[in-house]
Amino acid sequence: MHSLAGQVFLLQLAVVMLLVAAALVVLVVQAQRDVMADARHRTLTVAQAFANSPGIVAALNSANPTAALQRHAEAARKDTGVDAVIVYGLNGITLAHSDPRQVGKRVIGPYAAAATGQPFTSTFKGSLGLSVTSAVPVRGPDGSVIAIVSVPVTVERVQHRVNRQLPLLLCGAATALGIAAGGSALVSRRLQRQTHGLGPTEMTRMYEHHDAVLHAVREGVLIVGGDGRLLLANDEARRLLDLPADAERRHITDLGLDEDLAGLVASDRPATDQVCLAADRLLAVSKRLTAPHGPVGSVVTLRDTTELRALSGRAEVARERLQSLYDAGLRIGTTLDVTRTAEELAEVAVTRFADVVTVDLLDPVLRGEEASGAPAGITELRRSAIAGLDADHSLHPVCELIRLVPAHPVSTAMAEGRPVLVGELSASDAWRSQQPEGARRILDHGIHSMLVAPLRARGVVLGVVGFWRARGSPSFEDEDVSFAEELAARAAVCIDNARRYTREHAMAVTLQHSLLPRALPEQSALEVAYRYLPAQAGVGGDWFDVIPLSGTRVALVVGDVVGHGLHAAATMGRLRTAVHNFAGLDMPVEELLGRLDELVAQIDAEEVTAAEHWQGAITGATCQYAVYDPTSGRLAIATAGHPGPAVVRPDGTVDFPQLPVSPPLGLGAGLPVETTELTVPEDSRLVLYTDGLIEDRIKDLDAGLEALRDALAGPGRTPEATCAAVVEAMLSDRPRDDIALLVARTRRLGPDQVAEWEVPRDPAAVAPVRTACARRLAEWGLEQVAFSAELILSELITNAIRYGAEPIAVRLLRTEPIGSPDAGSLIFEVADGSSTSPRLRRAKVTDEGGRGLFLVARFAERWGTRYTTTGKVIWAEQTLHHDAAPEAEGLGEALLDQWDDTAL
Repeated sequence: MHSLAGQVFLLQLAVVMLLVAAALVVLVVQAQRDVMADARHRTLTVAQAFANSPGIVAALNSANPTAALQRHAEAARKDTGVDAVIVYGLNGITLAHSDPRQVGKRVIGPYAAAATGQPFTSTFKGSLGLSVTSAVPVRGPDGSVIAIVSVPVTVERVQHRVNRQLPLLLCGAATALGIAAGGSALVSRRLQRQTHGLGPTEMTRMYEHHDAVLHAVREGVLIVGGDGRLLLANDEARRLLDLPADAERRHITDLGLDEDLAGLVASDRPATDQVCLAADRLLAVSKRLTAPHGPVGSVVTLRDTTELRALSGRAEVARERLQSLYDAGLRIGTTLDVTRTAEELAEVAVTRFADVVTVDLLDPVLRGEEASGAPAGITELRRSAIAGLDADHSLHPVCELIRLVPAHPVSTAMAEGRPVLVGELSASDAWRSQQPEGARRILDHGIHSMLVAPLRARGVVLGVVGFWRARGSPSFEDEDVSFAEELAARAAVCIDNARRYTREHAMAVTLQHSLLPRALPEQSALEVAYRYLPAQAGVGGDWFDVIPLSGTRVALVVGDVVGHGLHAAATMGRLRTAVHNFAGLDMPVEELLGRLDELVAQIDAEEVTAAEHWQGAITGATCQYAVYDPTSGRLAIATAGHPGPAVVRPDGTVDFPQLPVSPPLGLGAGLPVETTELTVPEDSRLVLYTDGLIEDRIKDLDAGLEALRDALAGPGRTPEATCAAVVEAMLSDRPRDDIALLVARTRRLGPDQVAEWEVPRDPAAVAPVRTACARRLAEWGLEQVAFSAELILSELITNAIRYGAEPIAVRLLRTEPIGSPDAGSLIFEVADGSSTSPRLRRAKVTDEGGRGLFLVARFAERWGTRYTTTGKVIWAEQTLHHDAAPEAEGLGEALLDQWDDTAL
């Protein structure tokens, strides 16, 4: 059934079956329609005949209509073959019925039309079942309807008549189907013999192959019959043998072929690649006999080998050269290092093409810079690689600077941008002129031929590659120039890629280092150490920060921008600057991350807009921001898609606090960031890091966290020692991602470093607080700054009493920096219940106030305002350098500077 004949047989059989089935269905439906039409006609005729029969009106008007009509109704039913003849009164009472039990019963039926005088026929389900019923009115002498005659025939009786016709119809259909199937089988059998049982796909493929053999293949094909006559010749065979147009059906010996070729083709022996002469061509003839797989005959193939032998030697050389170029493409440029790429070029050309290979590059290329100046003006090259010589060779060694003369072959190759061939070095005065003594030693070493090719990529000359042949190898020829040029061109692209990578990598590293913190700021709350390790793939977007805040608080920041390269580094710089600016405003932790999320979303929107003009990248970034307060030991921390911190307790145990993680920056969609507050014991170590420390392709997150726990465990370590231990335990030699690690050991301000006072909202309360401040400064040994400290504190308290709201509190902090010879600082904080922020202004001549904050700014190192949940805090910081205490006499000058002498 897979053959074409089988499929045709099935198709014909299916068509015949469909036609027979359709005819059978039509006949059955038509018979059923005819029988139903006959039933309706017969019932209506019987009903009309009975309703109009003589004496029916008298019977209906008699005293006993049933007795008068029942006998006639039954007789009419039997004579006409209907199921019943029924007479109803207009009141629905049955007067006569073929079933006596139904007489006298009231019936309800669709007889309204008959009662009005209109006969009708319908299919109705009555006491006899589903029936074809006809109803005819019986009219009185005056024409009025006095009764209804109904004659039904059950559908079952009608269907029985149809069923009696089905056997005849089925027999006819089966006979027609059998005759059609037999005819189709005969036709298909004949078709099968003619097509050899092939299917449509196989016949199509055979036709396509036949067409390809005749027209497409570049080999001659001959099919010869058993009697030596040519049955088929394709286009290529006609061309190779110069056959006449009427060659087919002619004997092989009559076609004018060479005697040997004609004898081989006409014989009954096979052959494989037997070379025969045909006019001026050498043909490789292969012959195969078709028997016993087909009719007696043979198939002959012809290939023109006239030029093959002449090209075989050159083809072998070309194949070796192509293989060498292919190997060079695989072996050169495996790294993005300029020197290593030059070494790979020298190594790949040795022994296959030259005995010695040298690579000389410009110094700017080795540094990753653009080559400057015209090629004709290049006079210095640096030997970057050499291969193929032993240690006592006489050529310039690696890293030596080579000075060129204008007539030297290397100078000529670079100036003209083409390879220069020196077949015999001993006969080249231009080559010997540069270093005659060195040239003599080279010749004594056995080197006798040189081929120089410039390394040129993207229109810029990067250097030259020199190919040298020594004793035992033939001199370079003109055919070697193209190979050398192609090899140099491929290597030049790889060297230029390495140069560009070196330049871009250096630029990215420089940019990244300029954006990362260069030194940790001075502060007294934390002892901090850090490590930053760039990824193997280049610079990335990881960053960290330690930002001193007001009130001796310190912010710790760790962030990560997805990706590598200049885009990630530049985005990191923008985010780090934004964090510094937001932190300078003393924002709460959650508000700062919220503002940073808005900034990243804005950057993403700008990148999407810019992507229409260039390939912009959507920013992906995470950040963790923590603020430590040494006065209370509280740590407020929030994270946006960043791994949580580790806390090393003073006893050496490691804990990873569970923090609510907000979405990464740019994906928050305006949702609030959740903040967690922890109380950290003194001498604990806070460890913040980026995901490159704990995540890798070969280990999952849980394994990384466990490894970090083991590296951090142990008491008594300094932050620097902790960083060293983590780096040694966690990092590989070539990390795949940037890693930022920040370790901070906490300190607490002791009770002797903090002084606090509650201040009522009364101007008279300023003096007692000022006196208490002077007393505490004397206890701290800071009498030299008492005057300026009392002045700053008085102005801040007075400002809070006048413009603020209760409660008002004053706090004085004495800080001592970690590991610094500096004497520390004094911090003044005045808190009140108002959220109104003061601002510095220059008072007018007629103003009575407005100079307090100016004095604070004059004598304090810095000052500012931070908001709290209950109000605000105005703070000022005064350094305790020995030369920083202002003289009391300077106060008068500072105040007088506020008035304009000319105005007074």
